[in-house]
Amino acid sequence: MTEVKAGDTVSIHYTGTLDDGTTFDSSRSREPLEFQVGSGQIIPGLDRALPGMSVGEVKQVAVSAEDAYGPVNPDARQAVPRDQIPDDIPLETGTRLQLQTPEGQVLPVTVAEVSDEAVVLDANHPLAGETLTFEIELMKIG
Repeated sequence: MTEVKAGDTVSIHYTGTLDDGTTFDSSRSREPLEFQVGSGQIIPGLDRALPGMSVGEVKQVAVSAEDAYGPVNPDARQAVPRDQIPDDIPLETGTRLQLQTPEGQVLPVTVAEVSDEAVVLDANHPLAGETLTFEIELMKIG
């Protein structure tokens, strides 16, 4: 039976859950995720779990924050004076926004706090600091 090795293109179905059992993402209602193993296209902890798997195999994988989206970086939070944000921008806590850096890059942020004086924007990935559990099923190699 053929087993996955680095460099193979694979298709997987996955369901990702948090420690409390909440599902944060799943491919089950769409096409399987296709990528090249070891190429850095997915989080490292999940990428390293695939070599040795065979088509049809199902595996549970716990991925630490360091091998997923990293720890929470306090420097990625920034307070912006409220009067510098246009009135038409929604500012409810938890709202995802996209900023443009001076270099023209798009930076996704989350509204973390809102006061009359300032809005705190958080550029950490929403899953930063979380240990993630994935159930992965290898659908295809090649």
